[in-house]
Amino acid sequence: MAGNSGGPWGGGGGSGGDDNRGDKNDGRRPPNRPNEGAPIPEIDELVNKGREQLRVLMGGGNGGGRGGASGEGGSGPALTRRTIGLGVLAAVVLWGMASFYTVRPEEKSVELFLGEFSSVGEPGLNFAPWPVVTAEVIPVTREQTIDIGVSRAGSDAGLMLTGDENIVDIDFQVVWNITQPEQYLFNLANPPLTIEAVSESAMREIIAQSELAPILNRDRGAISDRLQDLIQSTLDSYDSGVNIIRVNFDKADPPAPVIASFRAVQDAEQERDRLQNVADAYANRVVAEARGEAAQMLEQAEAYRASVVNEAEGEASRFTAVLGEYEKAPEVTRKRLYLETMERVLGRVNMIVLEESGDGGQGVVPYLPLNDLNRNARPATGGNN
Repeated sequence: MAGNSGGPWGGGGGSGGDDNRGDKNDGRRPPNRPNEGAPIPEIDELVNKGREQLRVLMGGGNGGGRGGASGEGGSGPALTRRTIGLGVLAAVVLWGMASFYTVRPEEKSVELFLGEFSSVGEPGLNFAPWPVVTAEVIPVTREQTIDIGVSRAGSDAGLMLTGDENIVDIDFQVVWNITQPEQYLFNLANPPLTIEAVSESAMREIIAQSELAPILNRDRGAISDRLQDLIQSTLDSYDSGVNIIRVNFDKADPPAPVIASFRAVQDAEQERDRLQNVADAYANRVVAEARGEAAQMLEQAEAYRASVVNEAEGEASRFTAVLGEYEKAPEVTRKRLYLETMERVLGRVNMIVLEESGDGGQGVVPYLPLNDLNRNARPATGGNN
């Protein structure tokens, strides 16, 4: 047994070693048989080489050479206090790297305790002891967009039916962000897809209640405001934690295959409106003139009625006054009425006075035409002034 120092199977270089297996601790194969090629490394040899290299790296030395049959190197890498300390330190560093995380100002984190919601982390350095507590970091202030329509999304989602049974091609954009990250994570399976579906459904509902002309012309702003409110209320009912910032209503046109015909119809409608406006203007002018003439005739009739009534009332008042004077002095009043009447009658005629002479003839009495003199005197007086 003393000569069997090479291992439990005896010396490796003896003459009887041809029929024995090689020493496993030696890391070599038995001697080659005749006509046999180069030796193939066995698994044990590869394992022993790996152990030797690991032991050297961990500070255990070379283990006394390749044989490894004597000493403690054959049982694996040596464990020292230094090795254990380095391992513990590496584990602590890795655990700390997995537990501490940073949240940017535009982000928030959702911490999960054993898979259930625990708390919301604020911006800065946060601690979540892994693996008991995990964290999901979500951007909350970043504006995210969803495009819907033929031109934006490249689908037929923008083709919608109006209330007057016309088809309109609408492109719009929904801008949103996250306000409640815990609701955003747990209440919606696919938040972007949900927001897109809700937005499209809300727009179809609004368009179905509107006519085509207002959509194309004047009601885009009102539709955008109404659409934003409807999307927000629907998402709030889902507790989605999503805020709709604004809706960009980019385009509302007829579908491309009928746009030429639609424009021809629009031109005809505009021409109809123009002619109708011209006819309304003519009608308004004629009606206004007729109303003016009618009002003028009414005013003239009213003035004539008033003048006749006033004149009659004046004549009646004058007759009443004359009657009162006549009752007081009948003779004087009668003579005065006669003289005034003759003055009015004779004042408007040219007179020639004839006086009978004593021999039965007629003589012409010179008549001084005082009225003619007065008429001639008035222009002369006015000229001097």
